[in-house]
Amino acid sequence: MRESEPTMAENVAQAATAFQRQSTGHVPRLVTVVLSEDVLVFTLLGALTAAECAMAESPAGAALVQEFHRQLFADACPSLREEIQRITGVEVREATAQVETNTGTMIQVLLLKERISAEIWNQ
Repeated sequence: MRESEPTMAENVAQAATAFQRQSTGHVPRLVTVVLSEDVLVFTLLGALTAAECAMAESPAGAALVQEFHRQLFADACPSLREEIQRITGVEVREATAQVETNTGTMIQVLLLKERISAEIWNQ
């Protein structure tokens, strides 16, 4: 069992999970985080509730679910930006989210103001 402190990457994944729980009341099944220089990508599997998945079975319902989650992310995003800056020490320049209603997966992309080295990311 690992007894060391979580890495920056693990802390960011926990922040993404907490953000999703706070903003939607629903915890995704799995959250993955990928850093590529100054871009953070969160993949949230199982981000939609059963009701949202049912609603998204029609094209009109899918459009409503997508727009709801885009707007919810935009409205709640300042708290995620602050938490990412607190964890990484780097300000978030831009953030966006997209929902794939067929799978219930959400992708969140955060552009940082500067690059984070792999060495720091994995500490």
